[in-house]
Amino acid sequence: MTVDAAMGPEEPRSTVPTPEEKVIVVAFRRHALLPLDDGLYGLQPTIPPLTRSSLHRCLQRHGISRLPEVEGDKPEEQRFEQYPIGCFPIDIAQVRTEEG
Repeated sequence: MTVDAAMGPEEPRSTVPTPEEKVIVVAFRRHALLPLDDGLYGLQPTIPPLTRSSLHRCLQRHGISRLPEVEGDKPEEQRFEQYPIGCFPIDIAQVRTEEG
């Protein structure tokens, strides 16, 4: 009888944060308001087994995976100028070469 070889790590380890680690993650996110990767690098010295995906899942469970919108983050939307039907704008630019 043939059997497939076992795949994966020799010793599986869990990346699920403990309840204490979850409290640290949530408090850090609410206080620092850092993006995911920056938060991960800030938390890894305290919680070494923390991975990017486990951090994201923890933040999602607590409803804080997205940073709040900050005024001035995005440029204001510019509207195109309205033209009558059948008309279209033409932009003309002068192009010069090195010879003049």
